[in-house]
Amino acid sequence: MTALRIATTWDGAALAPAACTAVQLSLAGESVRIDVDAPFAGDPAPAGTGSVPGLWEHEVVELFVFGHRGRYTEIELGPHGHWLVLRFDGVRRRVDGGHPIAFDARISVDRWTGSAEIRRDLLPERPVRCNVFRISGRATERRYEAAVPVPGERPDFHRPDVGVPWPFDL
Repeated sequence: MTALRIATTWDGAALAPAACTAVQLSLAGESVRIDVDAPFAGDPAPAGTGSVPGLWEHEVVELFVFGHRGRYTEIELGPHGHWLVLRFDGVRRRVDGGHPIAFDARISVDRWTGSAEIRRDLLPERPVRCNVFRISGRATERRYEAAVPVPGERPDFHRPDVGVPWPFDL
């Protein structure tokens, strides 16, 4: 099991302890399990159920898993039980998306928890690094947080060069 902690804004400013997000990764047979414990900002749920296009425009925790040759997978999990899995072959060059996963989320007052399982074959071959982010708020109150901050003038999470080593041999 590997624990990742979102304790800074996207550009590295420290968060208060109660504002931090914990994400745990573990192997579960032919899947990778993702457990989330995050603050709940109270953002409204997106329309629909299950896999939702544009989920990043809502309250969400995102796990990016980066592999070789620019391939990576973005897994988005929301407090209302929505998810989105996107695969890329190069920065922002989407190959496909909308893959089904097992995901359950629960909201309790000011925090939410969720557990997801994603098939290993949806991840890039031989992952090398990962990073996790949290997005919440509306309009000018939008907040972007990161386990490993990303350099630049604005938050850009499609950064295969930024993250921690991927913890498992797949």
